[in-house]
Amino acid sequence: MTGEQKPPIVVKRIKKVTHGHHGGAWKIAYADFVTAMMAFFLLMWLLGSTTKGDLEGIAEYFKTPLKVALAGGSGSGDSSSVIQGGGMDLTRQTGQRKMGDKPPEKKTINLQAAQAQIEREEMTRLKDLKGHLEAAIEASATLRAFKNQIRVELTPEGLRVQIVDEQNRPMFDIGSATLKDYTREILREIAKVLNEVPNRISLSGHTDAKPYAGGERGYSNWELSVDRANASRRELVAGGIDEKKILRVVGMGPALLLDKDNPFNPQNRRISIIVLNSKTQKRVLEEPAEIAPAVEAGASAAPAAEATSPAPEAVAAPAAEPAK
Repeated sequence: MTGEQKPPIVVKRIKKVTHGHHGGAWKIAYADFVTAMMAFFLLMWLLGSTTKGDLEGIAEYFKTPLKVALAGGSGSGDSSSVIQGGGMDLTRQTGQRKMGDKPPEKKTINLQAAQAQIEREEMTRLKDLKGHLEAAIEASATLRAFKNQIRVELTPEGLRVQIVDEQNRPMFDIGSATLKDYTREILREIAKVLNEVPNRISLSGHTDAKPYAGGERGYSNWELSVDRANASRRELVAGGIDEKKILRVVGMGPALLLDKDNPFNPQNRRISIIVLNSKTQKRVLEEPAEIAPAVEAGASAAPAAEATSPAPEAVAAPAAEPAK
């Protein structure tokens, strides 16, 4: 038996496990519970002591935190409210802003800038029309012969074209509203050019200061100026201008002389055509009462004029230039 191998000896060690209540895991759970209860009571205290405006602001923050952060995250360290609805009165939701903030910019149309732009574009268009009209005068043998009697200029009212008399070359028969043949040609050629723009037109007739024979009792320079303006209107229409573009036809008589130092100068007898800019056109349409009543008074004293000449379409005095 001495030669036999002895079986191995197995030693079993029993590990004793302590009961759970003797360990520290419960302490962690208890600490978490106490922390949660403290946070809960802190939240209750905050809800009880915070104003309604702050509560709604906090609620808005949790709804869209990124939006509020971008709106108020200036990084300046200012502790005042940056949430919409904040401000001095925390019970209000709108209409307030943080102290020192600039008012919100309103996207409104700058009407003055827009109007200025329109006026610049219109002035450019009238300048182009002036150049075209001057070129047409040079290109036409008929108009070129009367170049000295056709005056084209820009005024605050628009583009003014004046056809003036000369001593030996009047536009009308003496003391009459009958147009000379060359005056008809001039007006018809001008009508073609004026039709190129949409602007409306004012037409006025002017005379010199020489009294019309029998004017105190009947037909006078007032009626004569109206009849000449109306005769010119008919020729412009015959030349192709749209009749709807003619805004007014007025008679100025001798009220506005071109040569004030020489009231009998033939150049005071003229027809004035104004291509109105939008500003003047608006003023004429909105304030018709401002047209001087003096011409109407002059026209009413002419019973003979009604029988000898066509009735004027308008008898009024704008702030334009004189003519006959």
